[in-house]
Amino acid sequence: MIKRIPVNALKIGMYIADLNNEWIPHSNNKRQGIIRNDAVIEKIGKLGVHYVYIDSNKGLDSSEGEPAEEVDRRQEQALQVAGEDTPIAHYQRSLEEEMSAARGVHEEAQSLVGNLMQNVKLGRAIDLSPVNELAHHLRGSVFRNQNALSCLGRIREKDNYLLEHSVNLSVLMSIFGKAMGHPPDVLHQTVLGALLHDIGKILTPDDILSKPGRLTPEEFEIMKNHARHSRDLLADIEGIGELTVLTAAQHHERMDGTGYPEGLAGDAISIHGRMVAIADVYDAITSNRVYHQGVTPTQGLKKLLEWSGDHLDPELVRQFIRCIGIYPIGSLVLLESGRLGVVIEVNEADQRLPVVRVMYHTRFNMPILVETINLAHPGAQDRIQKAVDPIAYGIDVRKFLY
Repeated sequence: MIKRIPVNALKIGMYIADLNNEWIPHSNNKRQGIIRNDAVIEKIGKLGVHYVYIDSNKGLDSSEGEPAEEVDRRQEQALQVAGEDTPIAHYQRSLEEEMSAARGVHEEAQSLVGNLMQNVKLGRAIDLSPVNELAHHLRGSVFRNQNALSCLGRIREKDNYLLEHSVNLSVLMSIFGKAMGHPPDVLHQTVLGALLHDIGKILTPDDILSKPGRLTPEEFEIMKNHARHSRDLLADIEGIGELTVLTAAQHHERMDGTGYPEGLAGDAISIHGRMVAIADVYDAITSNRVYHQGVTPTQGLKKLLEWSGDHLDPELVRQFIRCIGIYPIGSLVLLESGRLGVVIEVNEADQRLPVVRVMYHTRFNMPILVETINLAHPGAQDRIQKAVDPIAYGIDVRKFLY
């Protein structure tokens, strides 16, 4: 049985099923295996992990263990409670009307971030004019209909993670900041900080940045320096905003002080740093990378809830869920009718009733005619039963997003 236990309950002979440390970006420590000595326990404790998952069928059990199913049930319950909050969204355009403009902005963003990183690598100065203009376009698309850029953010290539993560983080921060009611200048600066938050990785040696195997402790320390490099590179740009630098600098800080580069804790981290940390972790754990299979969007939200308090700001996590919905775009959901549908649009009035595109019937185990259904429509007779994993049904959700 898989159980979650506190780190201080770990003993030699237990089998680690999951280190539960995906909130530590770039950490690729071995996540599974038998504990053979105290040094391993000490190493896990130094990671800042508070709870791990063990498999009692493969190693010693623990009286302090809680079944993984119970943990998931509790997080699902918390997610449904969060779903009762009214979304903070108003769409000026339909998804179809905004999609063309959003596609242009998305392509422009990837190209610009790629060029910026190349210029930094070559030692060239960064021209803020096109970046400021791009941030303006991103915010404009989000304000017209955030679902368009959200859709595009789920259609990604695993070998282009660095660029797409930067762009998607700026989209998530646009949505988050808009929902929080931030003034235009504040929103602009934080979106810019999100877009450029990983620019310091250009100074990380390629053999570490692209290493296929696990990083050594020394290599991981070098990798962690990218947040400081991003801060310093941005601070040297003439005309850069203070909040832009702060957002980029603090995206890996954690509430309990286990983050980096400064090890800040609690309110010592700015609200913008706490916000971008949430969006960064969510996007990282839900993305497929060359050596990482992303979790589903709903599973990602549950992990944010699990890590709230220790690592992430719990109230801001709730607000983040409120603005992207308990069934974020790209989620595969099972309807009461037995049909499967991909969430393509979050409902601006009720998170629990999104627009879905159905394509498969689980009772007959066969594809069905693709149909778009607004679950909030008075004539809709279906409701969401639960979110499911596309892998279990062999469905590529990207094919049905737009």
